[in-house]
Amino acid sequence: MDFGLIIDSWPALMRGAVMTLTLTAIAVPAGLALALPLAVARLSHRLWLRLPSYAVIYVFRGTPLLIQLYLIYYGLGQFNAVLKSWGVWWFFRNELYCALLVLSLNTGAYTAEIFRGAISGVPSGFIEAAQASGMSWFTRLRRIVLPSAFRLAWPAYTNEVVFLMQATSLVSLITVIELFRVTKTMADRTFDIYTMYITTGLIYLMISYGIILLFGLIEAYLMRHMPLAPNARKTINQRALAVLMR
Repeated sequence: MDFGLIIDSWPALMRGAVMTLTLTAIAVPAGLALALPLAVARLSHRLWLRLPSYAVIYVFRGTPLLIQLYLIYYGLGQFNAVLKSWGVWWFFRNELYCALLVLSLNTGAYTAEIFRGAISGVPSGFIEAAQASGMSWFTRLRRIVLPSAFRLAWPAYTNEVVFLMQATSLVSLITVIELFRVTKTMADRTFDIYTMYITTGLIYLMISYGIILLFGLIEAYLMRHMPLAPNARKTINQRALAVLMR
């Protein structure tokens, strides 16, 4: 390990880490905003709602993220004349916007399945009690179903956010300068592969653990009325270790 190289490369690595965190911080809420209506539509009894949502989820879960990036960034670039006529070429010509779009759609599809399972797992007694009290469908969804589903889905959703952060390394292949891209550039220049990639691996580990701790604190807040809340920190640390050892 060349510690002098680490010190010299640290500012560039931090700029790359900031871009990685920025991609994650934007894609997570965007994906969640997409996932909730998709999950509700997947459980709908109306075929015209269920089939399109199933198709979106199936496509983005069933194809590699790298192919999605290439299709949207490089593939749609072949139709620049059409995109210009629609006034959206400014969006699809920008690698950062394309990366955010693909990451949001991809995590939205996975998150939709997580919340679909969580919504299905909400005890029927909760819903029946809400119906008996005269709540409308939307009120039941907002006040009973989604809050309960969030608590059930949160551990799996935490893992999905960590995987999304790690998946941002793929956007380097469409020239977005994030942490992995910076690392590869520095390794190619210095030929010190071990120092650069070990350092970057440790940075990814720290970011992952930070995300797990943050989401664990949110989970402890969501579960504050449960008797297991005092042991939340121990549970958080155990889950963090399990995820990082995968």
